[in-house]
Amino acid sequence: MDTEIIDLSLRWAHFAAGIVWVGHNYANVAQRPQWQPVTRSELVDPSNPSFMGRLNREHGLFRWAAVVTWLAGLLILWRRGWLEQALSLDAPFAAIGLGTWIGTLMMLNVWFVLWPHQKKVLGFVPASVEERMRCARVTFLSSRTNTMLSIPLLLMMASTHHGGLVAG
Repeated sequence: MDTEIIDLSLRWAHFAAGIVWVGHNYANVAQRPQWQPVTRSELVDPSNPSFMGRLNREHGLFRWAAVVTWLAGLLILWRRGWLEQALSLDAPFAAIGLGTWIGTLMMLNVWFVLWPHQKKVLGFVPASVEERMRCARVTFLSSRTNTMLSIPLLLMMASTHHGGLVAG
């Protein structure tokens, strides 16, 4: 396969999956602008429309979008010969490297903090209502953390190609 097609495919995979992943976080903020976690009444009644909407939206797609975004980003850096310099934050790769580390933290947060707790909230793993309430708070804070981390992440990505933070 032509090198340019591989590079273009990786960039589009990184971009499209990133929109799904980060967009999911911003959609949560828009749907709960007061930054409120799920309520006890939402967890007690599994037919609650708000809970069912969350169930349908939250499981699956955004977690795998995180993996695709992260892997495609690493592959782009590797194919350009930038990966080592980016990960070690060597100038002029420090900005994209910092974005890479933030993205790595965000992806790990999704898979090792948010998802194990979210499985209990959604009823995929049995848990008492009290445990589900505790897990709902953890997933809420984990999601909000990723939303806030996405701001500097996007700044680091954009500054790499559009002028920036670090003089080369």
